[in-house]
Amino acid sequence: METNTPESTLTAEQHRLKMQRRKEVQDKRVAERNQTKGLIIVNTGNGKGKTTAALGMVLRSLGHGYRVAIIQFIKGAWEPGEKAVFSKWPEQLEFHALGEGFTWETQDRDRDIEKVREAWNLALSFIRNPEFKLILLDEINVAMKLGYLPIEEVLAGLTEKSPDTHVILTGRGAPQGLIEQADLVTEMSLVKHPFREQGIKAQPGIEF
Repeated sequence: METNTPESTLTAEQHRLKMQRRKEVQDKRVAERNQTKGLIIVNTGNGKGKTTAALGMVLRSLGHGYRVAIIQFIKGAWEPGEKAVFSKWPEQLEFHALGEGFTWETQDRDRDIEKVREAWNLALSFIRNPEFKLILLDEINVAMKLGYLPIEEVLAGLTEKSPDTHVILTGRGAPQGLIEQADLVTEMSLVKHPFREQGIKAQPGIEF
């Protein structure tokens, strides 16, 4: 049985035996998990990094030669550095920034809802297309939280995806129903933020 002896007190041989036992356990776990499926992935929480983490998966998928679609629901008024980079994959990547900015910038609820509806209809066309391996619905959680897009409609739409297609939904305030249907949920916790604590503005390469 493995003990919780601090690593710093182990001899080289004790460390080797401990790592060998750990490897055996890990190998057994990996061998038992031999299924694959298209995942519903949710990145939510008040912390920074939800979209950034999703874009890491986008980059991986592009590296494997998969087709990817990105639809921005809220932050489309920004011109992010990612958009410039991803334009280098025109054959693999569809990038659509349909939101016109944060709600306090647009100040037009009807217009915001119209743009969200447009983004969702486009998203559905990719969700239903089995040629796309990964679909990122950026800030869609915020659209649902604000009541611009019914969660029931989103959940129903997700059931239409191909069995091996992954869909990532980002944004704070992910509704409970989505969390329950998702396969992978990550909540980003805010510990410190330079905007809040130091008054540092959003910077290229970090925020956009």
